[in-house]
Amino acid sequence: MPSYQPDILAGGLDVVFCGINPALTAQADGYNFSSPTNRFWSVIHLAGFTDRRLAPAQERGILQFGCGITAVVTRPTAQAREVSATEIRQALSSFEARMRAVSPCVLAFLGKPAISVVLGTGAVSWGLQSATVAGSTAWVLPNPSGRNRRFTTEALVAAYAELHAYVAMNRSR
Repeated sequence: MPSYQPDILAGGLDVVFCGINPALTAQADGYNFSSPTNRFWSVIHLAGFTDRRLAPAQERGILQFGCGITAVVTRPTAQAREVSATEIRQALSSFEARMRAVSPCVLAFLGKPAISVVLGTGAVSWGLQSATVAGSTAWVLPNPSGRNRRFTTEALVAAYAELHAYVAMNRSR
């Protein structure tokens, strides 16, 4: 098994999908979104970001589709709620430096907790944000975690497809 590398990044990406932090399963398996209940790989495929469903072990292949993966906090936990707002604030300067270095068009936050801390407001809506983060357009998507059952797979795909359409319209940045 390869050693775990949470960042799947390159310069000039259309979208970087940004979680709060990696899951313990990702660290144990060596790949992001590796839990069998996580819907990330299916959702990004069904929303049009990839031409096939990638397996977690193929995660580096996401780069060929103009997408990347990162997290605000690099410490893996069993549940994202184990990461405090203080820990997110402490990780911000490193996170922003990493994002400025690769300069994606869109930073797509998976869930509201991290971006709420990043923006310093609890009033975060789904979709396009008026503020930028590290020089990139900010977007908020529902988290595809299997623990997030408030969103069906169909609702996740619709939300992610909206971002895909936005990226396609703004690709010539």
